[in-house]
Amino acid sequence: MGTRLAHESELGSPSLTVSTAFPRVQRISSINAISALCEKTGADIGEVAHAVGIDSRIGRKHLVASVGFGGACYDTHLRNLVYLCNHYRLKEVANYWHQVLKMNEWQKKRFAMQIVSAMFNTVSGKKLAMLGFAYKKNTSDVRNTPARDVCLTLLAERAQITISDPRVAKEAMMVALTGADGAEEHIHVNADPYLACEGAHAIVVMTEWDQFATLDYGRIFDSMEKPAFIFDGRNLLDHEALRALGFIVHGIGKPQPTRKPTTEEEALATQAALAEAARWRVGGAGMPTPPPKVLSTADGFGAIA
Repeated sequence: MGTRLAHESELGSPSLTVSTAFPRVQRISSINAISALCEKTGADIGEVAHAVGIDSRIGRKHLVASVGFGGACYDTHLRNLVYLCNHYRLKEVANYWHQVLKMNEWQKKRFAMQIVSAMFNTVSGKKLAMLGFAYKKNTSDVRNTPARDVCLTLLAERAQITISDPRVAKEAMMVALTGADGAEEHIHVNADPYLACEGAHAIVVMTEWDQFATLDYGRIFDSMEKPAFIFDGRNLLDHEALRALGFIVHGIGKPQPTRKPTTEEEALATQAALAEAARWRVGGAGMPTPPPKVLSTADGFGAIA
């Protein structure tokens, strides 16, 4: 009895620990695992999650794929649960719950390396605009935020990162990145998302702030380097509308480009044609010749007739 009470005092209530880990973070890591499979097979994680969620025995809560979960609560309770299982020599149970944590770490790493891979296997010297740093919207909390882990991976690849978050102060960001090699030199902060995106090679959406969904992405596209990428770690944006503007878009668990350009020149040519077609759709009257026919833009690299 004394041992049990000691552990309750040290770790908090076991019922609270388990209620946090099961089903919330377990379901988040599960749907994130399936998102990787969707990207390989061309399925849409939104459709998969809907099909799973309509089963009343499962339900729809916490079946939203993303770059990963953060905050102090989930991580702490999961680690407490793993510790408790190890203490009572329940190795298999401890390993099971530890795998939920490992899946979350893998998802963040996978997302960051997808950025590097899609941008012709290098982000060295390239400006990346990171929209959001808090671990979720409507908070300034950066504890265990996925943005930190993604930043660390991209910094190791020598990227130049400009962060914009409506609530998180620069000081809080730099504290979160304490010890990161090159953080002071390669990390910049700008509260204005338009200025943060100006001259960027890619936008990386890390927090699902509502205002990020309503930005003028036509204006942003015009201000960016080309080819212009968007990596939506929250599936917050309208990917089809962005592709129509000329962006190359990657989401979480969304169909990926079926044919990737082999060079930046090829990507630029395709993107320019898509942007020209988009300008005609919004009122390009008076041009002497019809715009190029875009046969398919679903994968971000439409074939041009």
